[in-house]
Amino acid sequence: MVDLMNGEHADIYVAGRLRPSHSRARILVVNPADEQGFATIPDGDKEDVSAAVGAAREAFENSGWPQLPPSKRANYLRRLARAIDSRAEQLGAIVTAEIGMPLASSVQSNGSGTSKYYDYYAELADQLEVESERVGHGLRTIIRREPVGVAGLIVPWNGPQGAIAWKLGPALAAGCTTVIKPSPEASLDSYMLAEALDEAGIPPGVVNIVFGGRETGALLAAHPGVDKVSFTGSTGAGRQVALACANRFARVTLELGGKSGALLLDDADLDTFFPLVAPACIPFSGQICHALTRVIAPRARYMEVVEGITAKMAGLLVGHPLDPATQVGPLVSRRQRDRVEEYIASGRAQGAKVVTGGCRPESLDVGYYIQPTVFRDVDSTMRIAQEEIFGPVVSVIPYDNEEEALAICNGTTYGLGGAVFTSEPERGMAIARRIAAGVVGINRYTLHIDAPFGGVKGSGLGRELGPEGLAAFLETKSIFPSQS
Repeated sequence: MVDLMNGEHADIYVAGRLRPSHSRARILVVNPADEQGFATIPDGDKEDVSAAVGAAREAFENSGWPQLPPSKRANYLRRLARAIDSRAEQLGAIVTAEIGMPLASSVQSNGSGTSKYYDYYAELADQLEVESERVGHGLRTIIRREPVGVAGLIVPWNGPQGAIAWKLGPALAAGCTTVIKPSPEASLDSYMLAEALDEAGIPPGVVNIVFGGRETGALLAAHPGVDKVSFTGSTGAGRQVALACANRFARVTLELGGKSGALLLDDADLDTFFPLVAPACIPFSGQICHALTRVIAPRARYMEVVEGITAKMAGLLVGHPLDPATQVGPLVSRRQRDRVEEYIASGRAQGAKVVTGGCRPESLDVGYYIQPTVFRDVDSTMRIAQEEIFGPVVSVIPYDNEEEALAICNGTTYGLGGAVFTSEPERGMAIARRIAAGVVGINRYTLHIDAPFGGVKGSGLGRELGPEGLAAFLETKSIFPSQS
């Protein structure tokens, strides 16, 4: 294996092999823990994208991959899962160097936390009924499910291999061929994915990988040879992807930003909520789209909530991602830390008060670190309560009655996630039904492989995970057979 942690990497993965990128432009990969560049990747151009799409189109039309019985494709998925498992430690180390995720989390999320998605979609492929019969109103119809075609998969940096698996697993199960465009911050790990694809015996051209920045992704989204785009990223970038797809009526799934709220009802058991502050409110230093970054608390219990959240956040250990004791690592880049610091300054300027954090750790003068931060006295109209910060910042917003709490919870342009905390489950269910979001928890907050994930409003279109994630890569055809 090439040493991915050092040097210039000039290849893209097309038609089952690494080949030199046409583009001579390079992107520096920087370790956010020490601010040092340690490798480069190609900044793919139009020729690189066209080569990858062309290979995917050739494979779709001539390799026989779409025509394989789904159970045969399932075997490839299971082999890919095992190839990922065998590389978990290496993948974890690379991802930690790229994005600063604490090592234990990185090994899990990019190893077994990734392979389980390939195994899951292998199971669904085994169950996939390509053709079924429907009889009604005197007419017999054959319902046929076919792969949508060439799929462009544009993935973010915050959990790169897992994000790829959410898309690649169902795309392969459906019979699509694919072009993956990783994030420039986290691309090195996809060279190891290419190794795993080869080991699994995935036919040449079925999966292609082109590296680069935003322009490379835009070229892929707009390419006339791409039938479907699955994009995860910011709401602004998602709009551009949607427009590019609309021009040719390409199918599109968009998993975008969030400003999810934890709604604490007046009877909430805070001993249930407080342990969730770190894993649900600021997972991966808050750099997760569905994080519960707004806590909506009854005014009568407001200071109790603020003090409990503050104690949890202040007690988290900020440190180097290779230190096993670290709970909060660095942000992914200088640009991201600058963004978070600007939001913290905005919150102060608009009258909110920082009760813990709000600055860089004094003990860490190198690396893109920021202390876990809690704001109180937050009005729901403030920027910190309306815009996605993507950092370890929690805003605690007071309310006076249940209707006001719901209005605050739903009062953003986003609609990805939410949670309700109450001692009365039925009351919680009634509130959950009224939260405008794609994922809502009651006295907990989780995602599940078998449950669809996605948002409403500015949080995107379509769903990933579950059978719905597979359906997104399938077209449905009605065939009316001869009556004779």
